[in-house]
This record gives sequence, structure tokens and C-alpha cells, in this order.
Amino acid sequence: MDSLSMPGHLIRRLHQKSTQAFMRGMQEAGFDLTQVQFAAMDAIRAYPGVDQAGVATLIGYDRATIGGVIDRLEQKGLIRREVSRHDRRAREVTLTREGRRVLDAVLPVVRALQVDILDALDDPERAAFHALAAKAIGLAPAA
Repeated sequence: MDSLSMPGHLIRRLHQKSTQAFMRGMQEAGFDLTQVQFAAMDAIRAYPGVDQAGVATLIGYDRATIGGVIDRLEQKGLIRREVSRHDRRAREVTLTREGRRVLDAVLPVVRALQVDILDALDDPERAAFHALAAKAIGLAPAA
């Protein structure tokens, strides 16, 4: 197997394609969000009051650098950060009204981009890819 056909290389190339599609879609829709910022906002919506470390865990991001992502979202007025009532060392995050509005507007764009990312696959192949990728990263199969 040559290095250009190894899974790691193929995953990196698919990640590049995904990143390009996401950034193009956000730009065309008039939003200034990265994939990680979107994922963080989506996790915060699903788990209101989650702390920063919890956001990192939920989205599979580095705990040491999630603070910068949260900082940028807060500067944009999309999230609010408060010291936890349960643990003074933790910072809980919630979406602001503007953050909910932006996430509601961005979700259809992001959903539509998923087809672009896997445009060379037909519907059954997309479903198989999704199932295998989820399994490879340890996610339970969708019910």
C-alpha cells in the first residue's frame, strides 16, 4: 500500500474537502464561523450550561485550546460564559439570543453541505460511509 492510499492520508484529504466546503458555504451564506465554532455552538445548544471542558469533550477538541474558541464566540456575542455555581473553577457556557438565531440560520446551510462533502458517493454509499466513519471513531450506530 503506498502512502497516498493509506487511511490517514485519505482522511486528511477528506478533512481538507470538508473544511473547504464548510468555509465556502459559510462565506456564501454571510456567516463568520469555523467548523469548530459551529460544533461548539451546536454542543452548547444540546447541553446548555455545559462547562468549557465538556464542550471540548463533546466535539472531540483539545481541552487546552477550547478556551480560544469560546473566547472568539463570546467576542462575537454568540455565547455567554459564567462561573459555575457548582464548581467555581469551571466556566459554564450558554448560547445568547443572537447565538441561537445564528445557529438556527446556519444549520440548514451545514446540513446541505454534507452532500457536497461526499458528492462522489450515491445515497447508499453515503449511508455506508457514515456508518463506518461513526464506528471507526467509536460512536454508537444511529437507532
